[in-house]
Amino acid sequence: MSSPAESPGGGAPLPDGNGYQASLLRAQLRLRGLARRLYEQRRSLVVVFEGWDASGKGGAIRRLTARLDPRGYHVYSIAAPEGDDSRNHYLWRFWRRLRPPDEKQIIVFDRSWYGRVLVERVEGFATEPEWRRAFRETNSFERTLVEGGVRVVKFWMRISPEEQLDRFTARRTTPHKTWKLTDEDWRNREKWPQYRRAVDEMLMRTSTPHAPWTVVEAEDKRRARLKVLNTVVGVLERDLGPGSQPQ
Repeated sequence: MSSPAESPGGGAPLPDGNGYQASLLRAQLRLRGLARRLYEQRRSLVVVFEGWDASGKGGAIRRLTARLDPRGYHVYSIAAPEGDDSRNHYLWRFWRRLRPPDEKQIIVFDRSWYGRVLVERVEGFATEPEWRRAFRETNSFERTLVEGGVRVVKFWMRISPEEQLDRFTARRTTPHKTWKLTDEDWRNREKWPQYRRAVDEMLMRTSTPHAPWTVVEAEDKRRARLKVLNTVVGVLERDLGPGSQPQ
């Protein structure tokens, strides 16, 4: 069993001010060149973001996609299933959102199939046999993707309860951010120990050689964004080979 991966950008000294912006831009331009090579080679990348509420998933996704050709990627923000999504197997709504590489080379999921072993488990929306079976089902799903030529990169955005409370408070007191904070966020926070147990088991049982988790230390948003970008760039450079230069 693989452990959640650590990757470049997690512990290195963080550039300040213009240095951070320069590092971010370099990584974004490297990724743009690699995305072009994905298109040329008809390869696909699926990026999964999970994490604590207010851990910075949205900000990381915006920096990840900022310099990409919008024709080549799509971001799915996953909420509670509705319509056909709620009537079919929970993995069906993710299968149907995948695209062949000549249409979209990069698919990003802001929350994902891991809702079965996180929210659905803790909130009782899935029975214990269902969420326990989901560990095997998701590992099989990801293996099928990888064996079909899709690279899967998964991020868990980690913050402390104290940092989450600070961010919740900032959202509540900042007019243009209040929409980000809901009653559900506060209810989830009250169940932190239950979610923590679910997260720990998820990371242990679904970090596999073909689709390992990368834990992103997200207390510092800038460091987290660089780690996400550098991880994706590193994975693609290993897959596609060296030689990609910023364009």
